[in-house]
Amino acid sequence: MIRGTVLGAAMTGLDVATYGQTVSSSRPAQSSAGSGREADWTCKGEMVVEEQLPGKPHAGKVLAAIQPHADDIPLFAGGLVGKLIREGYTGYLIRVTNDEMTGSGTRGEGVLHNEQDNDAVAKSLGLKKSYNLAYRNHRMDEMSPQDLRGNLILLFRMLKVDTIICYDHWGLYEENPDHYVTAAAVESAAWMAGMAKDYPEQLEAGLKPHSVMEKYYYARGPQIANRVVDISGTVEVKVASIQAIGTQGPGGDNGARLRQRLAEKKLRLPVLGNDDETANRKYIEHFVLDEDSMHTRGVLSDRELGAAYGFAWAERFRYIGPNRSRLDEYIAKNAVAV
Repeated sequence: MIRGTVLGAAMTGLDVATYGQTVSSSRPAQSSAGSGREADWTCKGEMVVEEQLPGKPHAGKVLAAIQPHADDIPLFAGGLVGKLIREGYTGYLIRVTNDEMTGSGTRGEGVLHNEQDNDAVAKSLGLKKSYNLAYRNHRMDEMSPQDLRGNLILLFRMLKVDTIICYDHWGLYEENPDHYVTAAAVESAAWMAGMAKDYPEQLEAGLKPHSVMEKYYYARGPQIANRVVDISGTVEVKVASIQAIGTQGPGGDNGARLRQRLAEKKLRLPVLGNDDETANRKYIEHFVLDEDSMHTRGVLSDRELGAAYGFAWAERFRYIGPNRSRLDEYIAKNAVAV
């Protein structure tokens, strides 16, 4: 039933996140996070279900949530970020562009307002600090890849990042150059940050090579996903992070404005409640993340995706985990005395 529902939607063009892979309702014997099975499952291409974990199993680990624009992480990975922070991660938000092409007023006003929104997003997600790299909006494809990669490597080394969350460089039919340029730079930076000869000036300044071990890649369109994350316990955090962005995107006060437009026509939607604050939250939850998700975000409803796996809400990702060697295990089992 799950395979037919999710993969069937993919084949009709509604959601191709799982096209070309096996979708299984079964879970690993233990929750995939921290079980040491990440590499096995990733290599097999199976759909892994990552559930909410009690306590702080990730205490001491560091994540970087990376977005070209102020609304990307909230729209596509706000639930995951909230979940990992709740489970013990320390997190940082890295915004790559200045978002000058969005918002009302002048470009300069857009830059200012989006930076304020980005800081509000970091706070709503429980992140320790936000970084704004301020590259030109919609012009990332003319920037130096080495410059952007070097800045990201510096942050990964300085913050000792274990896990990154970013756009999927291999997501299909992505129109925005900021998205795929950022994704490509993040992918290469995560790989090179642990090497001892790349960007030696950083090492001279006292930083040390640091390898990024886990990657969650999201997309706003077709994607070969292999992980579904239960965000039922943090969907309110996701809603709050989307609501924090008033300059661009479908969040902010769009619910209140819809409520006002309907009132002018002597109409109301009960789902929006009786005040503007409630309307803003419920608009995001009911329409942005669910009923109108394909229009507002370009992806399947978080509620529908969750229902397919027995959750109230879920997000999907391409996950790449630690690629551990099996050599020592093989030696222990097979070596003979000479």
